[in-house]
Amino acid sequence: MKKIFLIIFLITNQMFAQGTYAEAGVNIDEGERLVERIKPLAKMTTRLGCDVSLGGFGGMFDLAQCGYTDPILVSCTDGVGTKLKIAQALGKHDTIGIDLVAMSLNDLIVQGAEPLFFLDYFATGKLKVEEAYDVISGIAKACKDNQCALIGGETAEMPGMYSPGEYDLAGFAVGVVERSQVLPRLDDIESGDVVLGLGSSGVHSNGFSLVRHCMDLKGLSLTDLSFSNKTIGEVLLEPTKIYVRSLMPLIKDGCIKAMAHITGGGLIENIPRVLPEKLGVELDASQWEIPPVFSWIAQIGNIESEEMSRTFNLGIGMVLIVSKHEAEEICTRLEQAGEKVWVIGNVIPADSSNRVIIKDLIL
Repeated sequence: MKKIFLIIFLITNQMFAQGTYAEAGVNIDEGERLVERIKPLAKMTTRLGCDVSLGGFGGMFDLAQCGYTDPILVSCTDGVGTKLKIAQALGKHDTIGIDLVAMSLNDLIVQGAEPLFFLDYFATGKLKVEEAYDVISGIAKACKDNQCALIGGETAEMPGMYSPGEYDLAGFAVGVVERSQVLPRLDDIESGDVVLGLGSSGVHSNGFSLVRHCMDLKGLSLTDLSFSNKTIGEVLLEPTKIYVRSLMPLIKDGCIKAMAHITGGGLIENIPRVLPEKLGVELDASQWEIPPVFSWIAQIGNIESEEMSRTFNLGIGMVLIVSKHEAEEICTRLEQAGEKVWVIGNVIPADSSNRVIIKDLIL
């Protein structure tokens, strides 16, 4: 009996001794192959202050090279929510990385901060190099276009954590602003200031759980033709607009009192975050173009206007608070930078219960 037990023990022990990480579902070689493929992508995002070299344990940035005299660092992190489900269902992964960068960079600039560097986190059950490469190529493109260095990241292969074909993303950005230029300038905001709205590129990266729910109720497919010449999936995957290049010159010139990135919570929840307590805004929805996708969402889901305005951007991706004396010049500069911009309202006295009033919102 002892001999039988010893034989079983030795066989079992030998089986475990021969186990590999690959047998457990993690392919280290594929991970290394991905790193080698994305090194050129990271290199093309190099900017003053960094020397991109992937593969180390951390990314380094020399702030002294950037010329700031009294700098404050600003950091942001975000994901893209269930918009990932759309990309994965369609097998189209080359724009979702743009969304990832946009969500953090647009948050940075509302503090007045110039983006410096970005890191990504890509997690999946089974690593597919081409798929991951497509995602990271979008990240690198967005970083390069906005002079933000992609200095590192993490790729995690976790068998059993995600269903086949699924992956998750997170992004981390760091920027810098001179202490004297930190936004919002709460003490300068007053009743009568002008509210400007910058056009969005569509749904951006918020509210997709509601969109998908409405589509399920109606039995709609991502490959169905939409209200335009595109499929529903193509319309929904339109990447989030990044406002860094058009807004940084105005920020550095001190033209803007406050900005609000219109993300989850929509116009209703985000604008009060950058206003003094006893002030609010009155907006006139007839003054800007509401993209057809929002009317379509409201229609298929039978969603009321108030719910839409606290869930989606409704065509306004960024809100600016400026002096009424400078509003016209700022609009001109933004239009010259390629932005759609509208005067959409004014700052008004308000109590805590109703700080955003939207008139003439028809979807």
